[in-house]
Amino acid sequence: MAEAVEISKHNSGIYDVERTTTIESLPAVDEKNVLDYTNTLGSVRLHHAHTNEIILVPQPSNDPNDPLNWSTRFRYYNAVLVCMAMIMCNFLAAGPTIAIVDITIDLVGPPGPTFVASISKVAFFFTTTSLMQGVGNLFWMPLILKYGRRPCYVISFATYTVTAIWAGVAKTYGNELAARIVMGLAAGSGECLAPLTIADIFFLHERGMVMALYTASLNFGVSLGIIIAGLVTIDHSWRYIYYVATALIGGLTLLVFFTMPETSYNRSPVHPGTQASGTSRAYLADAEAKPGGSSHDEGSPSTKRSYLSSLRLYEKKLTSESLGTLFLRPIVVLMLPPVLWATLVMSVEIGFLVAISSNYSSAFQETYNFQPWQVGLCFIAGFIGSGIGIFFGGHFTDWVANYFTKRNGGIREPEFRLPAISIGLVTTPLALVLYGVGIQHKLHWMCPTVGLGLLNFSIAQATNVSLVYVIDAYRPIAGEAVVSQLAFKACFGFLLSFYTNPWIAGMGYQGAFGTMAGIAAAVLLCWIPFFIYGKRIRQASLNWPFIQSAVMWHVDREVGE
Repeated sequence: MAEAVEISKHNSGIYDVERTTTIESLPAVDEKNVLDYTNTLGSVRLHHAHTNEIILVPQPSNDPNDPLNWSTRFRYYNAVLVCMAMIMCNFLAAGPTIAIVDITIDLVGPPGPTFVASISKVAFFFTTTSLMQGVGNLFWMPLILKYGRRPCYVISFATYTVTAIWAGVAKTYGNELAARIVMGLAAGSGECLAPLTIADIFFLHERGMVMALYTASLNFGVSLGIIIAGLVTIDHSWRYIYYVATALIGGLTLLVFFTMPETSYNRSPVHPGTQASGTSRAYLADAEAKPGGSSHDEGSPSTKRSYLSSLRLYEKKLTSESLGTLFLRPIVVLMLPPVLWATLVMSVEIGFLVAISSNYSSAFQETYNFQPWQVGLCFIAGFIGSGIGIFFGGHFTDWVANYFTKRNGGIREPEFRLPAISIGLVTTPLALVLYGVGIQHKLHWMCPTVGLGLLNFSIAQATNVSLVYVIDAYRPIAGEAVVSQLAFKACFGFLLSFYTNPWIAGMGYQGAFGTMAGIAAAVLLCWIPFFIYGKRIRQASLNWPFIQSAVMWHVDREVGE
């Protein structure tokens, strides 16, 4: 059984473990005790020192109710369900934009001298929804961390279903806008729930591939929504987009209620409410833990819960931290350099897709005389790009991380994933240039369409690398770290939706998207200093005074990695 150890902190504010964090720096220490001196900020032994077998991180318990002990089939079923939830969360975010002209005529008025202004007014339906999806995570995350994943899944998706009906039947501009705002708040929970759920039910060595499915699902939802919405509008009113979505979201809500149990599990050396010294981050796994070994056995139930008991919405509080602390931490955690960089990666990748989405319909109609449904079909390229990105953001990233882990004597560092982002460093600027140049010079419609596909590939690939990097580095507070990224990304995209068209008007498509390509390249290029100095940055920044007071977590948040 892995041993739970609390590391003492000296007056200097530096943990002893941070002074000796690699095998090379511990020549006098027996190898079997190396991990007792290894920082737990993502620094874990992943390969057995003698056999090179993979060690399960975190170590599963002997409790049959431990999600890590679920069958592989059931764990992957839950992963698919989570990805379906992500697809549905973004299905209505941009899908109805394909019919923005019809929506404007229906809710504001027929074409006239002020029709362009009316379309801009209707665009608020979609920009406010996207904003609420991100910022709303700041509301959901404290509840998720305090009370569990399952109640938030069920409540948010039930609300999402209701708002989809509401938006479909709204007869006035104000009513539709209110429905879209509440819709964004409800749908946004899936973005922050999914990474936590995946981290709950998968081991460290499995996480890269499944997280790639999650990031690809972000794109799948947008592309699927636009494609289906375009096809629906061929013979039906724009309102049928919401009716179709209601059926899909409602069916998913039923699946979540009846087949997805609570995935959070207490792996802390203390239970919530136990008095422990403040904010230790010291839950260490034994370096000689056997593959498939177990930990946290004390008090483990000997019987498996019944199916009916697994349907309960609420079981118990998961942490003794206050809701105020849980609300504040996502705001402050953005000051940690790795989190800030990962946030910028997500913001430029997804934000520049928002920039394309804000004008792609008019751009393709004006340049190529496409009908709305034809414009929607162009997003098939996004599907293909995201699908390919799953491999390069998942399996390939895991392969890169494993390569460096073996070279490091079996000790995994979060930074070992970062070289894989070099692919996104090439494809992201290329995608933006292809789109901008293609539209500007009226090249064949395949040119901007390929750019669209490459950008979706880059989101699935590069965003997944940076996101999993942060989750691995700050696993106990992965929820807050993810939420800070999602909220900032939403605000960035919201601003871009206002400034993209004036930007294009001033510089042209080639100039505007060429500038975006340069910004994206500069952000992604920062993987190099983080790969070299990232570990020192993580350890040093966590000891900054304001980080110590506002970010450091209670020991009951520890998860064994």
